Amino acid sequence: MSENSGPNWHGTTILCLRKGNEVIVAGDGQVSMGDTVVKSNAIKVRRIGSSGNVIAGFAGATADAFTLFERLEAKLEQHPGQLTRACVELAKDWRTDRYLRRLEALMAVADEKVSLMVSGNGDVLEPEDGLIGIGSGGNYALAAARALIDQDGLELEAIARRSMEIAASICVYTNGSVVIEKITQS
Repeated sequence: MSENSGPNWHGTTILCLRKGNEVIVAGDGQVSMGDTVVKSNAIKVRRIGSSGNVIAGFAGATADAFTLFERLEAKLEQHPGQLTRACVELAKDWRTDRYLRRLEALMAVADEKVSLMVSGNGDVLEPEDGLIGIGSGGNYALAAARALIDQDGLELEAIARRSMEIAASICVYTNGSVVIEKITQS
């Protein structure tokens, strides 16, 4: 790391799974600066929206993620019950606003109807299989989840926990301190 490049904050693992009438967003708790673990129990997954009916997880700079959570909550207030529209509006702002454009983060968001990945490039993507993995360990967790998702008898939370374990065993920027939020459709 050069002297004037600032801290080099590395990744996380966020996994969003959807199956049947459930959706889960899971995130690890590790925060790293360079090759040092600075915190092992950060909470990177939270419920947002006035009724807590949206789950969001972030990968990237922490302060940037908090800004994006706040902005998404404001968009949800403007467009209640319309997660896709709120995310599209956030992505537009994120891409065009001079301040937001500098934010470095990626979000996985879900409600009882839709799971989306939102980026600062203006992307709002809905995966066709309902599975999202973001962050440095996201692809490892996603691959594990895809292998486990159709296993008979496995509950969605068990799939999420096992997938996060696998990611933590491969990615040095992911740990086993996992926070899970779940929405079950009525």
